[in-house]
Amino acid sequence: MNIYVGNLSFGTTEQELKDLFGQFGQVESASIIMDKATGKSRGFGFVVMTDDAASQKAIEDLNGKDHGGRKLTVNQAKEREDKPRRSGGFGGGSRGGFGGSHGGSRY
Repeated sequence: MNIYVGNLSFGTTEQELKDLFGQFGQVESASIIMDKATGKSRGFGFVVMTDDAASQKAIEDLNGKDHGGRKLTVNQAKEREDKPRRSGGFGGGSRGGFGGSHGGSRY
């Protein structure tokens, strides 16, 4: 089961996350989502556990528990929706400037 873990302290490591959930059963992976621009934690991550019963027990016991001075939000991760990616730029149309549909040339 894929588990969402939110409200993590920004100093939490993936190993700490793995150890925390490892109390309940085998942890396949633990990852903390990092901000691409700053390289710092975004305060949430995901844990994958192999046993659904152990996963459910971890969710029940850890949701709302204080960890690193913050109350964790722990629940079954929702499947990602396949949203269309945004393309660069701002779309078409005139954005002002010289000429175009704004009354001709300014010079």
